[in-house]
Amino acid sequence: MPGKRVGIDFGTSNSGVAWYDGHEIHLLPIDQSNIAPEVVKSILYITRDYEPFIGQEAILLYYKNNIDRPRRFVKKKAGELDYFGADLFYVQDVYVLVDELAPGRLLQYLKTGLRSDHYSGTYIFDRFYDLSSLINIYLHELKRRAEAILGEPIESVTLGRPVQFYTDPEKDRKSEEILRNAAIEAGFKQINFELEPVAAALFYETSLTNPENVLIFDFGGGTLDITIMRLGDPQGRQVYTSAGIGIAGADFDQAIIQKRMLGHLGKGLPENDPDLEKLIESISDWQVLPQLSTPQMKHRLEGAITRSQAAPRLKALETLIFNDLALQFYNRVEAAKMELSDQGSTVIKMEGEDIHIWELLTRLQFEHDIQEHHQRIEAFLLDTLDHSGLDVGEIDTVIRTGGSSNVPCFIEMLTKLFGAGKVKSSNAFSSVVSGLAIRAF
Repeated sequence: MPGKRVGIDFGTSNSGVAWYDGHEIHLLPIDQSNIAPEVVKSILYITRDYEPFIGQEAILLYYKNNIDRPRRFVKKKAGELDYFGADLFYVQDVYVLVDELAPGRLLQYLKTGLRSDHYSGTYIFDRFYDLSSLINIYLHELKRRAEAILGEPIESVTLGRPVQFYTDPEKDRKSEEILRNAAIEAGFKQINFELEPVAAALFYETSLTNPENVLIFDFGGGTLDITIMRLGDPQGRQVYTSAGIGIAGADFDQAIIQKRMLGHLGKGLPENDPDLEKLIESISDWQVLPQLSTPQMKHRLEGAITRSQAAPRLKALETLIFNDLALQFYNRVEAAKMELSDQGSTVIKMEGEDIHIWELLTRLQFEHDIQEHHQRIEAFLLDTLDHSGLDVGEIDTVIRTGGSSNVPCFIEMLTKLFGAGKVKSSNAFSSVVSGLAIRAF
């Protein structure tokens, strides 16, 4: 007897699993530690014993094992470098300093690696994990938990994917192949793909009684995808156009950090040298901060603190780096961004020994900080509509889905263009996985 066929939305920020029985969609409570158990954070934590944890469990274990922990760095051989020159050839050993007390490694935004020319993988203690292996571990854990809930094996999966990982077709194909191989290694025997905005459209179609021209505005943590389709009649279903752009929630988090938070960590101090300024600027990239806790960095920061007239700010930077507060820092920024969808202002706070951050952020400030992104997104929306061959008045419904679709200035943008009566919200975290489950049936 074949196993269950499920849909998996492997998202940049959040993921989910669902199955469809032909009548009802079942969202699986994959993460019992989360407030919404059907939503699991796309976070992976691998311990020193190479045991993987995902979602809220990974976050809690990271906090438990890492905050204010001791460090001990040892020199370790990392490889060899061959030198050639004229008649000279010699080999030099390369050593790196490794924290032998590190209890584990936390990774997030794994999906962004599928859109990166620079990320091939990473070392976790003594093992190198390529991108496919990291995604495989995450998908395998989703599969294991889903099978435990359903009580039977899962052999077939329909995976969501953005409209494009790359504009280059060959690079795009390779990224999909990496995702396919990861799913195979995770234990799935049959793998199909569906565009994420099309999946959201299929879910919306279950509510229709008459045909409509529908624009899906799928705006998540990693990309904005727009699909314009004729829905409501399976025999006459038509995709007018699908397009994607690599701007989304993670970019907005970076904008807040760059424009509002770095001053609390020493940016712009007159005593700073260019290299230190560059270091502070790099903090907006979540992948950088956890890698800075080295003895050389400690020595460098302590020297800068001694010289600076505004030492508390650099001391806060040192605390952020060496007390493993990176995840907390980024989570506070993301939470503030989300709060601005419901209120006009919020406060980003971090309090602890040697770190005291208090930043009032208004919705108006946030919209100013992402203005360049907003202009590109509006131009992208109009261009996609133009490529569909439809006029504004021919769009019957606009469906917003994905967490970033709740940002008020983008709701206003859609409302101005199409009219308030046409813009509807679908479940931000379940519409795509629900459509994937329908496609998997």
